[in-house]
Parts: sequence; structure tokens; C-alpha cells
Amino acid sequence: MGEAAVHRHSPQTYLAEAYRIAYYQDNNPFISTSALAEALGVSAPAVTRMMQRLKEAGYIEHEPYRGITLTSAGEREALTNIRRHRLVEVFLVDVMKFGWHEVHDDADSLGEVVSELIVDKMSQMTRAPRRCPHGEPIPSADGVMPRVRDFPLNEREPGQTLAISRVNTHDIDKLKYLGELGLRPGRVFSLVARAPFNGPLQLDLDGDTVLLGHELAGVLRVCAPEAFPLD
Repeated sequence: MGEAAVHRHSPQTYLAEAYRIAYYQDNNPFISTSALAEALGVSAPAVTRMMQRLKEAGYIEHEPYRGITLTSAGEREALTNIRRHRLVEVFLVDVMKFGWHEVHDDADSLGEVVSELIVDKMSQMTRAPRRCPHGEPIPSADGVMPRVRDFPLNEREPGQTLAISRVNTHDIDKLKYLGELGLRPGRVFSLVARAPFNGPLQLDLDGDTVLLGHELAGVLRVCAPEAFPLD
């Protein structure tokens, strides 16, 4: 990808994606530039240039051979962007009735231009949601991110009753397929069996049997049903 990729995402989007990556890395605040490039679909040089800009602005710090970390100012900026993005997604799905597989890119674009007044109104109209349509937690207006403890489905042992916590993919086809199966955040199911050697998982959804490939099951984060609601 060339220079056009540099301008596809705003600095705030880079900060938000860096926060998201670190959020999934338990006890590891360092984000690699290669992971950031892959998540945003841009070239490594594009990330390097943007990281220099963000460092000069006081939003990130860089430690050689370890990666980048967000400063407190960078975290505040990231959380503001994440809150806007996820509330816009909820509004597009719940109020405007878009599919959950359709809204990520538009929420990125709209999140960069909507005012805080509009974001607050969206929150009111959707009853102050705690999660976006994909199950990701929504930061509070004062920048507090709820902590979610969940695990990839393909790492769980059979015989458990679980709830889908988050869906860790933006892939349109995967989201459509998971939606057709009824595997959305909040759905409670039983993990019946897991075939060896990365074979498929067998789920019981209210008496209906669903087989899910090992790789696809890895994008579903699950928790105990009582852990799904957020304080």
C-alpha cells in the first residue's frame, strides 16, 4: 500500500486501534508496529510515520525492541474515539436497523465527525448501552473502560454453559455467518464437544446442534453467563 494508506485513518484511529490491541494482551501494554499495521491494513512505513507524529504530540512512547505504549493523554484520546465509534455502531444497528456486519467502516467515518452532543444523544436514544453490537465494552463519558474477562471459545473445555461475550472480527462474511447461526453477544449455549487436532466444536443452542470450525470459534470470546452484564 502506498501513500494513500497514510491518509485513510486519522491519528485518533491509530490511537484507538493501539488501545484495542493492548486491551486484548493481558498484562502487556506494548504494541508492535507490525500488529498495528495488520489491524489497520496499512504499510509498516505508514505506521512508522504516524507513530513519529503521535510521539511528537505526546500520545505515545516507544521503547526499542519492545514496541509502543500509550501515554495517559494517548489513552484519553483513544477512549474518546472508541466511545464514539461503538456508540455510533449501536445507533446504526438498533435505531437505523443496519446489520451488525455492515457498520464498522461507517462507524469509523462517522465517529471522526460527530460532535460529543450527538454522541450523548445517541447514547440516550439507545439507553446507555454497555457494549457495542459486537460485544466490545463502551467507555463511559469520563473515559473509564469496563474490564471484560473472557476467553476464546476454542480454548474452553466441553461440558460448560457459556455466554458469547465478544466477537473479535470485522470480517463481513464471518459476521453474517455467525449472525445466521444466532451466535451473537449475550447468547447462552452449551459446549458439548471439541474434536481433537483442532477439529470442530459442537455447540447446543437451545436444543439445536451447531458445528463450528476451530479457527472461527477462536474469534468468539466467551464468559460465564453471569459475567456478561457489565457494571
